[in-house]
Amino acid sequence: MLELLKELVAFETVNDPSKGKRPSKECPLFIKDTLESWGIESELAEREGYYAVYGEIGVGEPKIMFMAHFDVVPVNLEEWKTDPFKLTIIGDRTYGRGSADDKGNVAAVMLALKELARKDLKGKVLFAFTGDEEIGGRMAMHMAEMLKEEGNLPKYQINADGIGMNPIIRRRKGFGAVVEVPPGRVKIKGGLKERTFKISTPIVETRHAAYFLPGVDAHPLIALSHFLRSSNALAVKIEGKFLKSNVVPSEVTLTYVEPNGADEIEADLGLTTLLKTVVPLVRTPIKAEKYSDYGVSITPNIYRFEDGMHKLYIDVRAMSHSPENIKSAFEEVLKFNLPNARLIFKNNPRAGYLFTSPESPLVKAILKTLEGFGERVKLIEGPGASDSRYFTPYGVEAIDFGPRGGNIHGPNEYAEVKSLKILPKVYEKIALELLRA
Repeated sequence: MLELLKELVAFETVNDPSKGKRPSKECPLFIKDTLESWGIESELAEREGYYAVYGEIGVGEPKIMFMAHFDVVPVNLEEWKTDPFKLTIIGDRTYGRGSADDKGNVAAVMLALKELARKDLKGKVLFAFTGDEEIGGRMAMHMAEMLKEEGNLPKYQINADGIGMNPIIRRRKGFGAVVEVPPGRVKIKGGLKERTFKISTPIVETRHAAYFLPGVDAHPLIALSHFLRSSNALAVKIEGKFLKSNVVPSEVTLTYVEPNGADEIEADLGLTTLLKTVVPLVRTPIKAEKYSDYGVSITPNIYRFEDGMHKLYIDVRAMSHSPENIKSAFEEVLKFNLPNARLIFKNNPRAGYLFTSPESPLVKAILKTLEGFGERVKLIEGPGASDSRYFTPYGVEAIDFGPRGGNIHGPNEYAEVKSLKILPKVYEKIALELLRA
């Protein structure tokens, strides 16, 4: 398990379209070739420059599908204590980008398939390893549509994209919003100053926007907004370690003018008003359709000046299928605070949220399996979204699952060795339990 994970982590499969980075063909080819060396046939699929590995073992009706992704989020090397693309074992932890999200799961599913392929299976097991989950999962979406058209959808899905060795039976849906405003440059008398706002996650060390917990964690852009709203300062510019729309920046630096100084300085009223509006934006009154432990999450994670406009990219998580209600709630906030803003709302209508009953045979099978390994488990909700959301609208019962670990999307991401070592056997046993059902 650790040797396979070491090889997978060494592939720099960063997905960062803003910088032109995407996983190459090398990692999926490695997965495909390794499976074929074990006698498991698969095919390499490609769409818009992104790759996936898909295959089937067994015969008969499609009963279960395993899915995991090999792409990873960008890294800020300054924050890492080890080489993020070299698996480093310290004590019971394996450090490396993707060790927990999601190459540890890729390796575990591969090894489970190796064992399952040797058995006389009473039903078909489907599997897929995708390379674009971190930017929306279009490969998984196309795969779900393809299987639906072919009449080959599985009854159950184990989306190996979880953490904590606890079955995830609920996940919210993700939405996106972009707020654009033009500059409004003015010259005023004042003093030029600078202030840096840093992230604080005192309980759970992560940068994943879905894990951000207001009241416990401090978001740099929200703190910056509160500062501007509580002072007479006018923004000149902001810079920050902006990585991805669902990754909270570790720090943001505001250059601003404090009025009543001697120097004539150019400030930006458009940028100032946009930044002041961050606080009401993250408190937008969104009504969800189903209960969620995490409620609704709204985090502004990227700022850019593009095409002559100030642009703020906002990550939204809610247990909802109603994009129009969410959009109208944002429009109400902007109408009051930023009437000249343009709102671009992003929603994938083919994606849903994950909500699987605890009484599902899939859930019962995984609980029975984990108890057999001496694991103390509980059914939980995952904060973010996952590719299982493309299958649940078709009636596929799904769970997300993965090893114990931490710092997902953040520096020094790790997975615990003990859970990694039993993970392949867990996946194998769950599959056999469901195939017997």
